[in-house]
Amino acid sequence: MARSMTAFARCTIDFNWGSVTCELRSVNHRFLETGFRLPDSLRAIEMPLREIARKKLARGKVDCSLQLAFNNTDANLEADLELAKRYIAIAESISAELKTPAPISPLDIMRWPGILQEQHVDAEELQKAATETFNATVEQLLEGRQREGDKLAEMIEQRLIGIEAQVAIVRDNLPEILSDQRKRLEQKLSDLKEQFDADRLEQEMVIIANRSDVDEELDRLEAHLSEIRRVLQGKDSIGRRLDFLMQELNREANTLGSKSIAGVTTQASVELKVLIEQMREQIQNIE
Repeated sequence: MARSMTAFARCTIDFNWGSVTCELRSVNHRFLETGFRLPDSLRAIEMPLREIARKKLARGKVDCSLQLAFNNTDANLEADLELAKRYIAIAESISAELKTPAPISPLDIMRWPGILQEQHVDAEELQKAATETFNATVEQLLEGRQREGDKLAEMIEQRLIGIEAQVAIVRDNLPEILSDQRKRLEQKLSDLKEQFDADRLEQEMVIIANRSDVDEELDRLEAHLSEIRRVLQGKDSIGRRLDFLMQELNREANTLGSKSIAGVTTQASVELKVLIEQMREQIQNIE
């Protein structure tokens, strides 16, 4: 099934110590690229989270934000005094080296990374809660991608129907087009029959008629349409496969235009290119 690469998901799960909120934003990208904004207490699980994303998502640029909210935060603030002492010692060494006194404010120290700890919660418990929330958010993201992918598949199907209509128009008119072409050739060559061998002229007419025949192009167009529909039903990542099929459709549309000997086929070629380009734009969003 078609699945879009563009989606947004947000999930908050409550725990006895507080809550975890995860936001995921996904946009188009040639490959899978994940970016994480995590609090210091969750840095250790960044790689496991990336692995979860890799298993569930095939393509797209995905930005993840995880936030922790603790209960009664103001009453449970703690400071890592040992870390603060190390920061202060480093700051004093730098000040002495520069021979420039630099007073250190306690308020400034509190802003340094890792000094204030909002609440003492077991690190493993935090990481487990964050992973659970991330998994739930990814599932929401997949559901959003699927909903949008279904809409994209509907739009693509409409264009496929439009291409089939153009193919039918050319097929219906092809016998008359070839007949008119043959009559024109016979008229032009009628004056030359006395100068050239009649069999040779007939062979040349057959060659010219074959070059104007677009049955093969129409057959390949129909084959590509069937393949696109089959691919759209697949469960794996299908964006690249569909993009390749758009190239093949465009190739046949160009050949149809180059072989055109009537306004009907020229117009059909133009309409095909418009429909193919509309599909290509939508397919850029498909995973």
